Amino acid sequence: MSAPETKQGMIWGVGLGPGDPELMSVKADRLLRNATHVAHFRKAGRTGQARRIIGDMLHADVTEIPMEYPVTTEIPLTDPRYNEMLSAFYEESAEHLRALSNAGHEVVIVSEGDPFFYGSFMHLYTRLKDDCPVQVVPAITGMSAAWTATGVPITWGDDVLSVLMGTLPEDALVEHMEKADALVIMKIGRNIDKIRSALRRAGRFDAAWLVEYAAMADQTVQKLADAGEKVTPYFSIIVVHGNGRRP
Repeated sequence: MSAPETKQGMIWGVGLGPGDPELMSVKADRLLRNATHVAHFRKAGRTGQARRIIGDMLHADVTEIPMEYPVTTEIPLTDPRYNEMLSAFYEESAEHLRALSNAGHEVVIVSEGDPFFYGSFMHLYTRLKDDCPVQVVPAITGMSAAWTATGVPITWGDDVLSVLMGTLPEDALVEHMEKADALVIMKIGRNIDKIRSALRRAGRFDAAWLVEYAAMADQTVQKLADAGEKVTPYFSIIVVHGNGRRP
């Protein structure tokens, strides 16, 4: 008589929200506190923001699976090695997670913000979804925390909101900035000078707000014009509010 087939373990893609553990969903909290295997992304040698958010929520005997990026900002996005290295990294990580699922283990993969919003989890999801049971737990996005931190509604009435990546070429940024009523600009970092220039060209610079570490302990909120020429940290978002129709 053959041994019963092992049931695959569920892989959870869990969004942690923008940074404050109290903004995490009840479902995310429950999954993490009961997890036996927790995977999280981080830069080599760092704790990783997702791991910091969950703090001491995990069981003492939980198996942690840190997934360390082989490259972040060391080489430009346009360098062919960038995609090659990241693709190999995601393939290797997915293979590890697939093996755990096939062995019957449930794995919780945590992500800052929402897993399906510009997150690294998406690259695992597309590699795992046809081979393993996968469920995604949505979360509050970092941009939602950023515009809330300004104390001003982001959109009114029929306002059109555009979410832009600072990695876009400057002309593309200007084109989108001119068309949209409200703006959220992410991936600031080394792109800050290009973004400032694009905002000026689009006539939106004076209305722009810079929010650093939204919903985290070291959150700062200021008009971009008041920020000077300082280099912004990775967890920064620029917000331009809409001013549309209202009763």
